Parts: sequence; structure tokens; C-alpha cells
Amino acid sequence: MLNFKRGAKLFKLKDLRKRVITVAVILVAFRILANIPIPGVDSEALISFFSSNQLLGFLNIFSGGALSNLSIAMLGLGPYITAIIIMQLLTMIFPKLKSLYYEEGEQGRSKFNRYSRYLTVPLAGMQGYGFLRILASQGILPNLTLASTLVNVLIIVAGSMILVWFGELITEQKMGNGVSLLIFAGIVSGIPLSMRNALLSYTTSQLPTFLAFITVALLVIVGIVLVHEGERKVPISYAKRVRGNKMYGGVSSYLPFRVGQAGVIPIIFAISLLLFPQFFGQIIAGFSPGIGATINDFTTGLLNNQVVYGLIYFTLVFLFTYFYIGITFDPDEISKNLQRSGGFVPGIRPGQPTADFLKSIVSKITFFGGLFLGFIAVLPTITQSVTGTQALTLGGTSILIVVAVVIETAKQIDAELTVREYEGV
Repeated sequence: MLNFKRGAKLFKLKDLRKRVITVAVILVAFRILANIPIPGVDSEALISFFSSNQLLGFLNIFSGGALSNLSIAMLGLGPYITAIIIMQLLTMIFPKLKSLYYEEGEQGRSKFNRYSRYLTVPLAGMQGYGFLRILASQGILPNLTLASTLVNVLIIVAGSMILVWFGELITEQKMGNGVSLLIFAGIVSGIPLSMRNALLSYTTSQLPTFLAFITVALLVIVGIVLVHEGERKVPISYAKRVRGNKMYGGVSSYLPFRVGQAGVIPIIFAISLLLFPQFFGQIIAGFSPGIGATINDFTTGLLNNQVVYGLIYFTLVFLFTYFYIGITFDPDEISKNLQRSGGFVPGIRPGQPTADFLKSIVSKITFFGGLFLGFIAVLPTITQSVTGTQALTLGGTSILIVVAVVIETAKQIDAELTVREYEGV
């Protein structure tokens, strides 16, 4: 694992130092884009609207804070993430697309990602238009005309595509996943403001509450690390095979099944579904204002009830965890690959019995992973209810992303350093 001594080598090796500087420059450019607002924004109405809408607060996380500023990159990487999810869902419907993603190697993945970028453009246009209409109805964009709407939609789409390009440039440096690092940078950039708000609201009588809050935050971080790194290792043995004068196989290995395999994708699914009625209501309002207003009022009233909102959100995240694992994990394909290579699970017959065994293990792991993700999703609602202040809202999703990105980036950097150590030997 990466430590400070090994991390210092990043700046001693010329090529790695150049990569680190390149990533830093891109992240700075991203933060500049996230703070350039679109024209005609009522700042006071914007702040008031975001403080009363938790769902937009969650989407603001994935935009790297750009949504709360209504910047030219207000959608962040949301449309691109949605496009990737849709493309993965389509692999269940179209066998050729599934073959492209799973069987054609790096070239197939590259083509798959290109299709995802194409899909990002119309998705960004639709999401941008929907957000603009919602914000206009709240008085945040009071002078929004048809012409200004079209111009702003084009600006927003361009901003999202620039961030997609930034993410790919970062990924090419092999210093971590570009999309994850951009989201990470947005979350971290908001920490100073959150600390400032917490300190401004601090009183001596609230000291026990603050200490309890810090303790819970540390426990949540420890729990996320344990779940993220936790895995079930299924032992695999390979039969001995003789080819010519050489013997192959006869070794043992294992298949790792991670508890947190779904990541934050189920949370994104759930947020998108919860926001859909509001977008739908704005579209309907263009044809029938009465029906659109009824849909918006019903949705707003439902989501303003913290208990109902929490239960719906928790249930959606839990169910989407199973759904996402179901479309990304294929036990039948794994069983076939093991059988072709002469591998088997000790005590389990190859073929369908192995597939059923793997499916059972993944189902049990997903159950606990889904419960944990659901708890992380509703954690801000719980802490806000207990502490009674928004300044002490523990963003479980934010912590989950930050911890996961730090761990994965550290591993990737450590791998790059290890390669160069072997090259030196």
C-alpha cells in the first residue's frame, strides 16, 4: 500500500512528476469552470432553493459543486454517468453490445465508451433543459426566454462534454480514474465552507453534539473502509494437464467478491428516479399547466416528509443494488470460463452447480452491501434529524466517494511505483 515515503518518489521520478502536475492543472481548470455561472441567476433565490432540496444537494455532489453555482458545468459528469449506466443496461437486451463490452477486450471497451459519449450529448441537453425549467419556476432564472434557454442548454452541454474530456485526460495519466477524481475534487473543495458553517453555528452548549458528530463521522469512515475492502474469497483449483513434456495446472487461486462491488451506482439510480417526477411535471406543464402543477405539488409534498422520503430512498438504493449487481455479474459466464480453463470450486461440480453456488454467494454479499449503501444514503437525513441543524449533516455518500477514490488512487499510484522499482532492478 502507498505510504508517505513511497509517495515522495512521485516527485523524484520525472515522468510521474509530470503526470501529477498534469492532473493538478486539469483539476484546477475544472474548479474554474465550476465557478463560472450561466447568465441571469438570482443568487439569493438559488441559495434558498438548494437549502430546502436534499435531492439537488445529492446531485450537486456528482457535479463537483458546480450545480449549486449554476455554472456552465452545472450538470458535471451526471449525464456521462447516466449514459454509461444506460449502455450497461442495453447489454442485457442486445447480445452484440454485450459481446463488445465483455469479450472484445480493450478495443471493444474503447468503442463502448465512444457510444457512451455520443449518448451523453442528448442526455445533457434534456437534463439541462429540465433543470432550467425547474429553476425558472422557482424564480431563480426570472428572465428566461426561449432564446436564452436554448443558449444556456448549449452552454451546459458543452460544459459537460469538457468535463468528460477532462476525465479522460486524467485517466490517461494512470494516476486514478478521471471521473472519480473530478467528483472527489468537487467534494473536497466544499469542506472548508462546511467547516466554516459548523464553526459559525457553534455554541458551548453544543460541545457534546459536536463531539458525538465527530465520533460518528470517524466510525462511518472506518465502516466504509472495511466494507470497501471487505471481500469473500472463493477458492479455485485447477486440474493438472500434460501437454508434451510439460505439466500445467495443479495450482490453487481464488475469486474475490467484494461487499461494496456496486459502488455508488445504486445511489445514482435512486436519485435519478426520485427526481424524474419533477422533470416530468415540468415537461407536462408546458402542455397542461394544471396537471404539471398537480404533479409537482404531490412530489414536493411527498419528498418533504422526511420519514417517507427516507424510507423510499433507502428501499430504492437497496433494490437497485441487487439490480446493478444482476446486470454486471454473470455467474453462468464465470462458470463457463472456469470450466474452459480447467478450474473448479472444490466440492462443487463444474457447470451449472458452480454457477448456482456463485449466484448464492453474491446474493448474500449483495444483501449486506445493499443494507450498508441504504444506510449511507439516508445518513444525512438521520444526522440532520438528530442534531437539528444542517451545519452538522453527515454526508455519507460524499464520505463513501472520498474514501473509495483515495483507496483506489493510492493503489494505482503504488502499482506505478512498483513497476518502476522492478525496472530499476
